[in-house]
Amino acid sequence: MAKKNDSLKDHLSRYREIKISVTGRKSGRTISIPVWFVFEDDKLYLLPVQGSDTQWYKNVLKNPAIHIKAGSAESELKAIAVTDAKQVSSVVEKFRAKYGASDVKKYYSKFDVAVTAQVK
Repeated sequence: MAKKNDSLKDHLSRYREIKISVTGRKSGRTISIPVWFVFEDDKLYLLPVQGSDTQWYKNVLKNPAIHIKAGSAESELKAIAVTDAKQVSSVVEKFRAKYGASDVKKYYSKFDVAVTAQVK
């Protein structure tokens, strides 16, 4: 078991994009989407591109179980919504540091929420 997560952490430290799968809050179907992320201190940080209006974020509020896939490594995680303004801006700063402020500005339209998950 530990091997699998070591591989996941290794992949997360090298990739720029992962695929997350969430359960649709109305359809009950699995919905997969590629997202940017930051991985730091065994924590995964996600920033919904349209903030609280983002569909996958709304799904996570109803069902916090998310499946992440980075290359060949994958894992089930429990998403935690972050709505505190200070914590959200800290996540935004992490994204700016990783992807560059101009790209974050180009692709993200609202910065009112973020999501974190512990990678065991």
